[in-house]
Amino acid sequence: MGEAKLSQNFPCTSIAIRYRFIWKDIGSGRTVLQFLPHKLRKLKHIPPEAPVEQTKPESVIYQDDVDFLRSLDPKEWKHQDHYKVLGIPTLRYNATEEIIRLAYRKKVLKHHPDKRKAAGEEIKDDDDYFTCITMAYETLGNFQKRRAYDSVDPEFDNNLPSPIELKSDFFRIFSYYFDINARWSEKPNVPKLGGPNSSRAEVERFYSFWYDFKSWREYSYEDEEDKEKCTDRDERRYVDKLNKAERLRKKKEEMTRIRSLVDLAYSNDPRIAKFKQDDKERKLAVKKAKQTAAQSKKDEEERIFKEAQLAKEKAEAAERSRIEAKRQEREIMKKALKRERKALREICKANNYYSDNSEQDLLHLTSLEFICENMNLIELEKLNQQIREEGKTAFLKAVAEVNKLIEKERLAVLEASKPKSSDSKISNNTQSLPGWNEENVQLLVKAVNIFPAGTNQRWEVVANFINQHGKFEKDSNIFTPKMVLSKAKDLQNTDFSKSNLREVANKQAFDNFKKDKKGVLNVDNNGISKKLDEMQIDDEKNVKLEDLKNKIENAWTTTEQQLLEQALKTYPSSTPERWNRVAECIPNRNKKECIKRYKELVETVKAKKAAQAAVTSVK
Repeated sequence: MGEAKLSQNFPCTSIAIRYRFIWKDIGSGRTVLQFLPHKLRKLKHIPPEAPVEQTKPESVIYQDDVDFLRSLDPKEWKHQDHYKVLGIPTLRYNATEEIIRLAYRKKVLKHHPDKRKAAGEEIKDDDDYFTCITMAYETLGNFQKRRAYDSVDPEFDNNLPSPIELKSDFFRIFSYYFDINARWSEKPNVPKLGGPNSSRAEVERFYSFWYDFKSWREYSYEDEEDKEKCTDRDERRYVDKLNKAERLRKKKEEMTRIRSLVDLAYSNDPRIAKFKQDDKERKLAVKKAKQTAAQSKKDEEERIFKEAQLAKEKAEAAERSRIEAKRQEREIMKKALKRERKALREICKANNYYSDNSEQDLLHLTSLEFICENMNLIELEKLNQQIREEGKTAFLKAVAEVNKLIEKERLAVLEASKPKSSDSKISNNTQSLPGWNEENVQLLVKAVNIFPAGTNQRWEVVANFINQHGKFEKDSNIFTPKMVLSKAKDLQNTDFSKSNLREVANKQAFDNFKKDKKGVLNVDNNGISKKLDEMQIDDEKNVKLEDLKNKIENAWTTTEQQLLEQALKTYPSSTPERWNRVAECIPNRNKKECIKRYKELVETVKAKKAAQAAVTSVK
């Protein structure tokens, strides 16, 4: 047993086997050498091909056709059949060097000019056929020249199988063509075509070899230009270039012919068709198995889904049944409770509510209703039974218990509504409530105008606005939305005809605006209050009435504001001389006033966004 190393592409004639051993720990620090077995691999023995027996010179029949030799033209020796000239036309490329040498010797002994001259034959020195014999031996006796001649052997069949031959015996026809072309292979041991029972590996090895076929065939023998006849080096180089180009063209044609032969064989090989059919059936089987598995999986999923759906429906039905049972139970309990209440009321009514005077009658009637509303079914059944047995005593006892329960609940409500002690207030909250001074009130009025009704989280935004811009004492809390809303309602309900809060607020707002902005918003004459002369200016601010009138006269009207907004949309920031164009759209307004109004609007929008963002972050 061992591991065998073998080639995957070529048959092997020897096997290298190695054994593996490992040191195995058996405990107590001791190890033993243990054999590690390998998986067995079956090897197929392919015996080497028997060497081709070479023909012995003694067994060759040497032909001597004198008429053929005399018909040869020594000047056309390159186009003659050299094997036929030497008398071995049947052997051709299978002839060995010894056979060629012996054939030439026989021709020399018989056809040498001296021999024929001695026999009385007339010899022409310039036109004698013995020259053809000499040139044939010089060509076939040299390895390179013989290979060049064999490459263009006129007896070689360069054709491909015809359509008629393709319809006949495939293995016989193509074995012939592959065998005759195997002589050109640079690699030895050319694989055979085989038969119909050849294995797939053998067939693939055969076609793999021929698709990668390397041929030694070359065409220097057919060079049209003789380089030896050239007079100088440049001419020889030019002739050599022409010859190489022609050889390369013929070599490409030869490789194309070989490839066509292999393609033709591959497309008509019944074994390849069988292999393809087997592959197709195997793929179909795999595909069918996958489809079957997918269908089984789908069926299983559908089964599980149906089971889950059925279980869900059963659970829903059970839940509906449970809910219906509970509803019916509640209905039964409700009817029973209603029946017991009715019975209790009828018993009490029949006994005049167990009262001695009208005051007791009202008290007992109220207690009866409280009992009916707060007692459950079991307690009512028990009470009815006690009243039937004991009468007034049981009813009065129940009324006393009800009164105790009512008193207990009342005390609990009173205890919960009591204000916390001063100690707990000091411990829980060390800061005082914020005060509504004049500046905070003005900020409230301003915020209510800035954030009108419909603003998202309006009172949270208003409270945050006042907390950001208002003035507070050192240890005071901040305003909550509830406090701001309450103050706004108080201001709305205040009768300003009896108080100067609005006047003071207006004065304070104007002073603050003048101090912060150093100017006032312009108002159109049509929108100006006609009570200008009735306004009083705070003496401490020293504002003159004429200056105030001038500032109010420059206020922006609603029409001017709309014209400004439309002009800003019409002329974006990329427009050249934008503010000049905007000023042209608004009568009685210059460029400086338009820019100033635009900045005021931007600051107002930013204040709104900051207040809303602060409220969102707090939440």
